[in-house]
Amino acid sequence: MTTDLAGLPTPTLLLDRSRLVRNITRIAERARGLGVRLRPHVKTHKCLEVARLQEAAGAAGLMVSTLAEARTFAAHGFRDLVYGVPIESGKFDAVRSLVAQGVRLGVLVDALEVSAPLGAMARAAGVGIDVWIKVDTGYGRCGVAADGPALPALAEAVGGHPGLRFAGLLTHAGHAYHARGAAAVRAIATEERDQMLTARAALRAVGIDTPVLSLGSTPTLTHVDHFDGIEEVRAGNYVFFDVAQATIGSCTREDTVLSVLAAVVHRDQSAGRLVVDAGGIALSKDRGAVDLEPATGYGELLDLEGRDLGLRLDSLSQEHGVVTAVDPAARAMVASLPVGSRVRIRVNHSCLTAAQHGAYVVHDGVCVVDRWVNHRGW
Repeated sequence: MTTDLAGLPTPTLLLDRSRLVRNITRIAERARGLGVRLRPHVKTHKCLEVARLQEAAGAAGLMVSTLAEARTFAAHGFRDLVYGVPIESGKFDAVRSLVAQGVRLGVLVDALEVSAPLGAMARAAGVGIDVWIKVDTGYGRCGVAADGPALPALAEAVGGHPGLRFAGLLTHAGHAYHARGAAAVRAIATEERDQMLTARAALRAVGIDTPVLSLGSTPTLTHVDHFDGIEEVRAGNYVFFDVAQATIGSCTREDTVLSVLAAVVHRDQSAGRLVVDAGGIALSKDRGAVDLEPATGYGELLDLEGRDLGLRLDSLSQEHGVVTAVDPAARAMVASLPVGSRVRIRVNHSCLTAAQHGAYVVHDGVCVVDRWVNHRGW
């Protein structure tokens, strides 16, 4: 492998190792200071080396977004996992296989119709399965209400099956990604925490003990004032951060870890236009926090040393990214980048961009130091 960024093929996914370690250390210390266990969500990186750094910093278990992730991480010594998508019968066999191997794999439910067949499968296989009930604290995607009748009914159903263990209540405040400013994110974090405490009280009122309350999102973890009464927090994006997180105030742009190396393949100085060889397949077409910053584009251009060039990708096709410069400073920058120039693109959404690539090229400054595999698939 080449020893410097300029010699790499394009497009290539780059990972800044020193920033990565700094982010992992800082968020681990924040979780400890707030008195909660940190269970990282590995969907962001899907990478064993990153997970090992998180474990060394004190992480307690992992959350996965696919069963392929569960198999990979379990095979490499990570045995305390939670699968973060509500379970359905088509995945029962995969869950049974992992649990039978001694993996503590928790699953999510939010529907009564799943608990009975899940319990029957566990009993027939002679295994015990940890079951988390998903609570909707405002995101509106999945889960039951914290104060509605579905929660105690579901908890009773889960507890009534000998093959199932009620592990606790779990939520994700994904709507924090659309909040405007730190105060708004903190308000969502407060509501998320308080609703989960309400849910625990509702179950206690009918004689059901809740072992763990698990909350999670990078914005709420970075902005919350306290987690009193909460045992566990989950977050994923914090390892890499991205332009979207910087826009909502979870980090600064100097905290962002990932970029995509690209080459200028076309330049029209009269139009102030550049085309690079990184499009939707290399970057994803996520525009990030576009509701907060309408001109966000599809990524920000940097030089090889990571300095901001003041240019953004305005449009993407499958393999092409386009910059159209308007103001004089931006047009001057376009004029300084002939065909063949290398640039780095700071990404809008690191989770989706990482999932476009099979590996990370790890660097310190402009020096390449390693290559880490991204374990993708379902």
